[in-house]
Amino acid sequence: MSSDLSGRPLADDTVGLLEGLTSTRAIRRYRDEAVPPQVLRDILFAATRAPSGSNRQPFRFLVLVDGPRAREARRLIGESARRIWAAKEQQDGYGRGSGTDAGSPKSRMARAMREYVEGFESVPVVVLACLVRYRAPHPTEGGSVYPACQNLLLAARALGYGGVMTGFHRPVEPELRELLEIPDETLIAATITLGRPAGAHGPVRRRPLQELVFTDRWGESPDWAVDPPGARHTAAGPRRPQ
Repeated sequence: MSSDLSGRPLADDTVGLLEGLTSTRAIRRYRDEAVPPQVLRDILFAATRAPSGSNRQPFRFLVLVDGPRAREARRLIGESARRIWAAKEQQDGYGRGSGTDAGSPKSRMARAMREYVEGFESVPVVVLACLVRYRAPHPTEGGSVYPACQNLLLAARALGYGGVMTGFHRPVEPELRELLEIPDETLIAATITLGRPAGAHGPVRRRPLQELVFTDRWGESPDWAVDPPGARHTAAGPRRPQ
C-alpha cells in the first residue's frame, strides 16, 4: 500500500462532534487488523491541531507499529503493563466482594484489563505522546500535551477506530529512552494504544451533571444542570456531599 498521502484530503467523519464527545469510550479490545497509513495520518493530524501554551506546540508523537525497535518497545511496555495491573488488581480488591460475581461491572473490568495487558504486544498501534520541555518541569505543563491526546482519541472515534491512554511506560522509561533515542529534555507523557474496536463505542456512563457542575458556591448546582434524555449514569467517581 502506498504511503504517499500528500494529495489526500482528510477522511469524512463517521459521527458528529457532540456524538463523538459523548460516546468515545476507552477501547482496550481490538480486531486483528492493521491501521492503514492514511488513517494514522488523519488521526495524528487532528492530534497536532490541539491547543498548547503560547502555541509552542511542544507535543511530539512516537508511533510504534512494526520494526525491531517498535517490537522491543512494545515488549518493554507490555511487561510493565502486566506488573502494574497485577499490583492494582490485588491492591484494589478486584477478586473480592462484587468482583467474585462474573456479571458485575467490577468483574467485567478486571477481565477486560487482564485481556488487554496480556495481549499488549499485539495491539495494532502504540503511540508515545511526548512533550518537549522548554522550561523546568511545571505543574501545568500537561495542558500542552494532553489536549492533543484527547484530539487523537476523538479523531480515532470519528474514523471508526478507538484507543485508550495509559501510563504503562513509566516503570520502563529509562529503557525506552535509550532504545528509541528520546532526548532527556522530552517528557513521555502517555502511552496510547489504537486499533479497530472489537466491541463498540457508545454512550458513556458518568455521574449526573448536577453532581459535577456548581454555580456561585461549591456544591450548589444551577437549575440548568440537568442531563439530557437518555443519559447513562455510574456510581463511580466523586460523590456529591449530602
